[in-house]
Amino acid sequence: MAQLVIDIGNTLVKAAIFDGDQLVEVHHYEQVTHVELQLLLSKYPVKKAIISTVRGITETWFGILEQQVQVLYFNRSMAQDVQNHYGTPQTLGLDRLAAVLGARHLFPADDNLVIDAGTCITYDGIDAGANYYGGSISPGLNMRYKALQHYTAVLPLVEADPDFAGYYGNNTVNAIRSGVQNGLIYEIEGFIKSYQKQAQRLNIILTGGDSVFLDTVLKNSIFAGYIKLEPYLVLKGLNAAIQERND
Repeated sequence: MAQLVIDIGNTLVKAAIFDGDQLVEVHHYEQVTHVELQLLLSKYPVKKAIISTVRGITETWFGILEQQVQVLYFNRSMAQDVQNHYGTPQTLGLDRLAAVLGARHLFPADDNLVIDAGTCITYDGIDAGANYYGGSISPGLNMRYKALQHYTAVLPLVEADPDFAGYYGNNTVNAIRSGVQNGLIYEIEGFIKSYQKQAQRLNIILTGGDSVFLDTVLKNSIFAGYIKLEPYLVLKGLNAAIQERND
């Protein structure tokens, strides 16, 4: 029996079909409609769906979907494999919780550091004992570029370039790229080093919309060979949650 997994993030909606643990098909939408979901439902024998949203329960198609399949809305009580020690668990983003649940599901015997590179970049660790204590949130790649243009009088809006190399820029555009991209690399390396000091065996899992880009720019990093690229880790975490529930 197939499962429909939907992750509604700050920027995109991701909808995926799973067959057990196997990711079969995934789509990205700026705005999703019931018509688009119906196309997925018509292709697979879906009986159950799970939805995680950071925007609240506001979409009109929620009710329509509920008439066709059993719909579960991901919440903190569904992450039963995670020992959540977050000081304010009610404020912990469901996407962050789903990501560490996905890491736990994929690598249950290891310490895991999840780096989720989306609108924001989050760093969240879960140890081999399934303990989650918290993490860090910083501006995402595109947010950093947009902030430089928005909060200054003359700096241009620059696009990220995975082929940019070097420690400095010889013009304003490349100086911005050097600051943003190199600064982000140094930030990521710094977090990895901090987590490695506390872990016997650490998996570094890179996920999110900018994960492929960051995997490319981190190719010369001293940690390059240790990074596991899992662009759909949140979806896999949500799928793990729905499989644990047999109701």
